[in-house]
Amino acid sequence: MFNVLDMGASGLVAQRTRMDVISANILNINTTRNSKGELSPYRRKFVTFAEGLQSDPSKPGVRIGSIKEDQSEFLKKYDPGNPDADPTTGYVLQPNIDLSIEYVNALEASRAYEANVTMMETTKAMINSSLRLIA
Repeated sequence: MFNVLDMGASGLVAQRTRMDVISANILNINTTRNSKGELSPYRRKFVTFAEGLQSDPSKPGVRIGSIKEDQSEFLKKYDPGNPDADPTTGYVLQPNIDLSIEYVNALEASRAYEANVTMMETTKAMINSSLRLIA
């Protein structure tokens, strides 16, 4: 009976992680250098899900399969005055992040999180009703 709550909780953790990754993408939308100061644009990251709970993959639920980097090409922005611009072409390599896609992904993750909360609240109400019938 309580496996349903575990499934809902696993969904909450998965969607929260997804929202964290999306937030990091949005935060780094203009990052053209790495932590060492080297010219290396930020690569968009995305979350993949896998079946099963984190603690026991044989139980029903969802878990983070991996957090991967999007290998699509970096965007190019013509800005010859930028210190990060290529001296011959004047283009600056920008992260491969599309704000509208990140926004839609954030909305989807938020709605999925809300759906998991609703499912858990409904399950709790059903358990409480069952216990009241027994008592």
